[in-house]
Amino acid sequence: MIRTSFNDDWQFRSKVSPFAELAGRTAPFEPVAVPHDAMLTRDREDTPDGGASGYFPGGAYEYRKTFFVPEEHQGKRIQLEFEGVYRDAVVFLNGDFAGQRPYGYSQFYVDADPFLRFGAENEIRVECRTHQDSRWYTGAGIYRDTWMFVGDAVRIGPEGVRVTTPDIDPERAVVEVAATVENDAIEARTVDLVTEIRDATGTVVASDTAPLTLRPGEPATARPRLYVRTPSLWGPDSPTLYTCRVSVPGVDSVEVTFGIRSLRLDPGHGLRVNGETVKLRGACVHHDNGPLGAATYARAEERRVRLLKDAGFNAIRMSHHPMSTAMLDACDRLGMLVVDEAFDMWTWGKSPFDYSLNFADWWERDIEAMVAKDRNHPSVVLYSIGNEIPETGTPAGAARGRELAAKVRALDDTRFVTNAVNNLLALLSDITGRSGDDDGTGVNTLMADSGFDVNAVAASELVTARTAESYSVLDVAGMNYSEIRYETDRDLFPNRIILGTETFPTRIDDLWRLVTSHSHVIGDFTWTGWDYLGEAGIGRPQYATSDASRPTFIAPYPYLLAGCGDIDITGHRRPASYYREIVFGLREQPYLAVRKPQHHGRTVLSSRWAWSDAVAAWTWPGHEGAPVTVEVYSAADEVELLVDGDSLGRRPVGEHHRFRAEFETVYRPGELLAIAYEDGRETGRDVLRTATTAVALRAEADRSVVTACVGELAYVTLTLVDATGTVHTAADRPVRVGVSGEGVLAGFGSAQPSTEERFDGPEHFTYEGRALAVLRPTGPGTIRLTATAPECEPAEVVITVEKAGR
Repeated sequence: MIRTSFNDDWQFRSKVSPFAELAGRTAPFEPVAVPHDAMLTRDREDTPDGGASGYFPGGAYEYRKTFFVPEEHQGKRIQLEFEGVYRDAVVFLNGDFAGQRPYGYSQFYVDADPFLRFGAENEIRVECRTHQDSRWYTGAGIYRDTWMFVGDAVRIGPEGVRVTTPDIDPERAVVEVAATVENDAIEARTVDLVTEIRDATGTVVASDTAPLTLRPGEPATARPRLYVRTPSLWGPDSPTLYTCRVSVPGVDSVEVTFGIRSLRLDPGHGLRVNGETVKLRGACVHHDNGPLGAATYARAEERRVRLLKDAGFNAIRMSHHPMSTAMLDACDRLGMLVVDEAFDMWTWGKSPFDYSLNFADWWERDIEAMVAKDRNHPSVVLYSIGNEIPETGTPAGAARGRELAAKVRALDDTRFVTNAVNNLLALLSDITGRSGDDDGTGVNTLMADSGFDVNAVAASELVTARTAESYSVLDVAGMNYSEIRYETDRDLFPNRIILGTETFPTRIDDLWRLVTSHSHVIGDFTWTGWDYLGEAGIGRPQYATSDASRPTFIAPYPYLLAGCGDIDITGHRRPASYYREIVFGLREQPYLAVRKPQHHGRTVLSSRWAWSDAVAAWTWPGHEGAPVTVEVYSAADEVELLVDGDSLGRRPVGEHHRFRAEFETVYRPGELLAIAYEDGRETGRDVLRTATTAVALRAEADRSVVTACVGELAYVTLTLVDATGTVHTAADRPVRVGVSGEGVLAGFGSAQPSTEERFDGPEHFTYEGRALAVLRPTGPGTIRLTATAPECEPAEVVITVEKAGR
């Protein structure tokens, strides 16, 4: 089938009652480009239960579009694909109901041809809503790509080709292709099916041609078996991709990319990719793209994967819903392993109106959609059937888990199945018969309190007994915040393989030691690798105001961000990211960070998701002479700290000192230098300097040339600097941007965790000297961005937009 983008020429509004419209339209439509996040257009509200969504309100929304269908399309098969509509999507074509999908994270197809007018204009309308149905920021609307497929009666469907590589050795790889050809004609047809495998250079390395007889009204699946000589294997360090093209000459053709790679799993070697043990250096991530909200662009997904990989991660767990196709494509290209997750709830709800209300009727179709999307992506190594499901502590929940795991295996037995079990939650469900607070914050608030020992509960015999069956249905026992079980379960359950599916970022040194010292523990996934909207303030620094103070989970309005990502929503790495890179053994240089002097001496009460308030900066105007704590991260034996050349001495560091050393000094403008030593020999240094001269505004584009294709974006970083390029982290001010030429402003913001500013306007305050503008090209030509800020000369970037290739 021929696929074309269906993203253009949509209109949008908040949904209006049809009865109210009897007297005329009560709300106008406005033009929008899809992908589009309707929630991001709403004003935030200070509501008691709004922190989960970042204080964005819910709502009901309506999209419409008119499109022409040529007369010659009559008799063809026409499908519309929606990669994601949040949520409860209902699709109407020319006023008639054409399809629906309750789950907001599943792609779905609508058979359009029965409802179309050929040689005429047609109207499509999509309705959706969101309201108290999630524990994080979901966004709303048609937030992922849409596509139109047109094919003849004999055709290969959109997901009609599956490729597997069951047998690999250095001399050849067996490539098994399952190609399903549809036949809606009233007569039988015999066609030739041609299959070609091409390598990364486009050279055909294997091919097959065979006849295929199609009975009338029935699909037929051909299973050619091809052999690729001396295959190049796909792996995290060498993500080589092949292309499989299946065609019915003169009728239809489909291309899919795949990788040749093998997966093996056992307690003695852990997870092996192509025969080599791989420990998963994992990042949990939500699906929003910061200033873009939930709008999913291919370039945004690729940028996020690349920055996570550059920061030392080799695996992503999409939390807690299926990953976008665009991100899977990026993971394939860049060599990022994937744990793709199906659900955050089954039959027991965590929010008043969440997917638990639809689960019983829809879970099989949503599992089918996830696997159909994932099965050709070599990056996907694990399917997760759930996250912190309360039912896992009950016999009925274990039986449900077995049912889900069996469904996944029936659809794809080439990957492994896990479930991210929170043992504390499973125990609470066993005792109380319910999951705690309906919004899920009760358990999280308990876990946030450093005085509560999560591990002690996870290690209890009651947890062991109540979760045994739920774990037994899995290939890998996913455990959230339960590292105490890693060692004990080695003896209790010698066949159990464990993955830390969600862990506290502040404990990565101990966690990684456990991962590397136990073969049956295959990796660790921190919460989180990338900061996100919603769950407002769970990673914010908190300080005692009295002896009875306790940390809280959700921060009050106007907090917007969770504040717990290694990388902030603009893509800037925070100190925790460099610390993690050192713990992983991937960075030799030390790293310097300075705690904010205004909080010096205060008792810290932050949650376990919170890093210190340290910033990689030595610019603290107004705090001259004030005491300050300097953090130095390093894997070396010891580090030395120098202030303007004056040594404050050496401190032990490295693994036995949690890879960190602290120095107390007083702030004075100048230079801060850390030197790392191993066996008395210098192994690296890091330096921070005070920004001294006047503030200048700098604008830098991530690329000077982009293409006018679906999913393309350009990112422009705006930074306040001095004459030497040192960031003025303490000189924040509003920045206004103007965009002209062949592009529009898709989003503009900073990593400010608490703000009332919007991402869809032309002005935003910097945070710690930085802001980010995201541009969407609209056609070939140039895009010009001009940025201005008080007391700064204007800054400008020009980006060339080339015509998209075929």
